[in-house]
Order: sequence, then C-alpha cells, then structure tokens
Amino acid sequence: MRTTLLTAAALVLATAGTAAAQTGTQDVGYEVQAINQIALTGSPSLAITAATAGSAPTTVTANATYAITTNETSRKITAQIESDMPSGVTLSVTLAAPTGATSAGAVTLGSTAQDVVTGISTLNESGLSVTYTLSATAAAGVVPAGTRTVTYTITAGA
Repeated sequence: MRTTLLTAAALVLATAGTAAAQTGTQDVGYEVQAINQIALTGSPSLAITAATAGSAPTTVTANATYAITTNETSRKITAQIESDMPSGVTLSVTLAAPTGATSAGAVTLGSTAQDVVTGISTLNESGLSVTYTLSATAAAGVVPAGTRTVTYTITAGA
C-alpha cells in the first residue's frame, strides 16, 4: 500500500508541471470625452450710495471666485447678461486668468457675449478671483434694485 501511495504521489508531481494554463481575454473600451466646466462661488451685491460733490457717483466693486476644468486646448471664457443695464449704469467684470491663459481685464457686460479670458488649455484650477464693478452717471438717476444673471461659457477660441 505504501508503494502504491508513493507511486501515485510521484505521478501527480510529475504531471503537475506539465498542465496547460488557462487564459482568457477581454476587450475593454475606453474614452475620455471633452470636459469644460466652470463654477462660480459667492453672492456679489453692488449698490452705489455715495458721490463726492462735483464728481460722478462712486464706483463700487464686489468679489467672487471661480473654478475651471478643461481637458481641451485653445478654450476661452465668455460672459454676458440676459439684458443690457439701464441707461447710464455699467456693470463690468474682471476674471483672473488661470495658469497660461490671459485675462481681458475689465469687460463691460451686455447682452452680447464678450471674451473675458482667452488662451486656456488643459487645466483645473480653483479659487480664481472674479471682480464685479458697478458705475453710474448722475444722469442715470435713481435706479431701483435689480438683478442681472451673468452667464459664463467655455468655448473654442484663442
């Protein structure tokens, strides 16, 4: 019996090294689509409440921040409001440029999209400053409180 067990064990050991391995394959599809995201933080509010005698009403500013992610090259950010400001009142915005991009500086907002940052390529950054400026002429008179929605769009461009 002992010889039979030893023979069986030797046979198992001899064939164990020659067993064929089993393999399987699978195709895995992948894709990274275009990503262009912008998010704004803050609730800026602007009210002109003073002037120096003999001068135009005092211009005021308010700050916010934005974050951007894009995996495309040659992008730009445009900004616009849904309707123009009242006569004699100007709302402008300045966006800090993310790394490698260029800010257009203070841009007067209107119902037509204006470039505010250009030359954006493959980046993700946050905490970038947004500065809104409200100015008015004396001829604007008293303007009741209102709201304008600023729409920022990441699009193809220089």
